[in-house]
Amino acid sequence: MQTLKKTEIEKALSELDHWNHEGEFIMRSFTFENFKEAFSFMSRVAFEAEELMHHPNWDNVYNKVNISLNTHDAGGITQKDIDLAARIDAIAKS
Repeated sequence: MQTLKKTEIEKALSELDHWNHEGEFIMRSFTFENFKEAFSFMSRVAFEAEELMHHPNWDNVYNKVNISLNTHDAGGITQKDIDLAARIDAIAKS
C-alpha cells in the first residue's frame, strides 16, 4: 500500500473530527466521563480494527484515550489509517 502525500493527508483530515498530522502519524485524543466509558470505546474500536486488519497505537489513563495511526509496513500514513480514523470517529459519535 502506498503512503499518502502530505496534501492528501491534510485533505482527508479535513473531513475527519479533530485528527492531527504529526510526523508519520495521525493522532487524536478522546476524553470520557469515566474509565468504564473509555474502556468500552476501546473495545468497540478493537473490533473495527480487527475487521480492517489494522491496529492502532494507543494508550489509556482513566478516562482518556490517545490514538496514533500509522501503517508500519508501508512506513507512513496510508488510506488504511484514514479508514480506521473514520470508523473511530463514528464510534465516538455514537
